Amino acid sequence: MNPSEATWIMSAYSLTFAAFLLISGKISDVYSPKYAFITGVACLGLVCLCAGFCTTKIPVIVLRALSGIAGAMTIPSALSLIVTIFPSHLEQSRAFGAFGGCGAIGNVSGYVIGGVFVEFASWHWIFWLVTIVALPIAAMSLFLIPTQSRREIDDLPQMVRFRRLDVIAALILFIFAVISGSTDGWATAIVLAPLFISVAMLVGFFVYETRIPVECAAVPPHTWFYPNFSVVFCASLLPFLWWATIGLLFISLWQEVYHQSAISSAIHLIPISVGAFLTSFTGPLSRKLSPKWIIMFGQALVMVANILLNFADGFDKYWSRDFPAFVLGTAGAQIMYTHTNVAIFRTTPPSVAGTVGAIYNGALQLGSAVGLAAVTSIQNSVDERHGGVNSSYAGRRAAYWFVFATACVEMAAMAWFYDVSAEKEGGIEQLEEDEKRCGDSKEGMQGAGALEMGTKE
Repeated sequence: MNPSEATWIMSAYSLTFAAFLLISGKISDVYSPKYAFITGVACLGLVCLCAGFCTTKIPVIVLRALSGIAGAMTIPSALSLIVTIFPSHLEQSRAFGAFGGCGAIGNVSGYVIGGVFVEFASWHWIFWLVTIVALPIAAMSLFLIPTQSRREIDDLPQMVRFRRLDVIAALILFIFAVISGSTDGWATAIVLAPLFISVAMLVGFFVYETRIPVECAAVPPHTWFYPNFSVVFCASLLPFLWWATIGLLFISLWQEVYHQSAISSAIHLIPISVGAFLTSFTGPLSRKLSPKWIIMFGQALVMVANILLNFADGFDKYWSRDFPAFVLGTAGAQIMYTHTNVAIFRTTPPSVAGTVGAIYNGALQLGSAVGLAAVTSIQNSVDERHGGVNSSYAGRRAAYWFVFATACVEMAAMAWFYDVSAEKEGGIEQLEEDEKRCGDSKEGMQGAGALEMGTKE
């Protein structure tokens, strides 16, 4: 399998996952998030069951893309369930912390489990393990998750429904272009054509969204004007980028340059999983400190970690450079992940939790996809000037400096644009009142009532 094919095996899931998040978020807001979650988990298990029986590359790539659609159904619905089941901010903070901690453990433990399967069994068991876990969870969720009422009736015209598909096509083309750019070159037609088309489609989609009633919009335009929403959205681009960069650069370094086994390389990443899990319990800190300062602290930890990684250019420097960088970096990334989660739901009403969750997770995936493409391009271009890929540490060093610079920019934006005074929900209530006065939608009034009840609690 050549590098381009390997890239698509890994990226097919991210492509459809990010593209379908907004639609799945709207489904969670319109219908019961419980059944959206169960449908997504069950479909994920069934698709992975089929993928485990594949013996050629193309079917695996196709099924990976389908599993991304199923996975996209689970995240906004899960976040919507958390917001609904845990109405108080303290309970939500703890729930988001546990949610993020489990995600971090799953992300990194996947390297270890995958290494074990590849070493002692076969890659087919990686898919079958997902099936073994997903299908029982879907069955148990039918009985364990409280039933959620249907929030509104989707009696929109077919033209409006199909118009929502524009954003899916645009995001698929955009992510396809970004992923292809790192393997085929940014000046090629296979990159430029879908990139320009996707940008034009996204602009047209958001212009169209401003001209239809709020209840018909997949992403209501006023969402971007909730207090601190945009700056928190930008801050959420970094956590998954950092984890993905470490996984890409470290695993390839240890296996291709240091000639370590897949299991050995994965075991050396365990500090990332442990550190993320331990810091996932920091959610309640947002009751004492503004998420602004906690997120900035996490960004500072990522910056320190990347400075250390720039000097981790030897097999013998794991304990002196890599290990402390992993501990600090994963703590910072997890702190950012947990508290951007807390902040973005604190600044928005419960009535749009599914849509907000979709936008938030779209930002996480967008940061990972676009950032990884940039990291790969930077590494390859620098390595070419230093004798080729894996001939020196220069390419990886340049990639780590790029992530460091990204953290610096986001920290400056958080310090300048995040308004602590807007955290008391006054801004949310004002926006909801504006919606009611304008008569935008019945659902806007219901969302304000839900927010008011949550405030009393």
